[in-house]
Amino acid sequence: MILDLETCGANAVTWALGHAGSTEYTTRCLAFVEDAIERSNDLEMFGGDDAAESARVYAASVNTGEPTVYALVFYESVGELFGERRDWGHVGLSLGHGRVVHAWDRVRVDDYRDLEALTPAPGWEPLRWVGWVPLARALEGAQPRVWGEDAATAAIRMQAERFGG
Repeated sequence: MILDLETCGANAVTWALGHAGSTEYTTRCLAFVEDAIERSNDLEMFGGDDAAESARVYAASVNTGEPTVYALVFYESVGELFGERRDWGHVGLSLGHGRVVHAWDRVRVDDYRDLEALTPAPGWEPLRWVGWVPLARALEGAQPRVWGEDAATAAIRMQAERFGG
């Protein structure tokens, strides 16, 4: 599958910013970023089951400078979810110029350097910067797909299926 990265990235940013202020993706940051990319481009990408696993799969720690536009931006995020305390990770989508759109308490835009200062949920540790991966790396192996189910509903269902919560 040959993808136009500029079009895919622009579509993803438009989709993501269209959800600014939404609380439907709280605790589902990876689903938010994947939905932005996948649903706006009618494709399915294949990373990890959570943001921490995706950061490892994509080797995000290799790139630690300012993220390029459309990059997936990763952080460590340790806390308890579904009765398990561990690093679940956190991810956002780079808008360029240091800005990132991500799902936190709501979908919001912040400077990537400021995310570590966000107040974590009770029982969670502050975020710690990991690094970023270019959109091209995240799209390796992507396949065409037409999405039928509402994105937020699907994210909730898939989270429950994967983690039993």
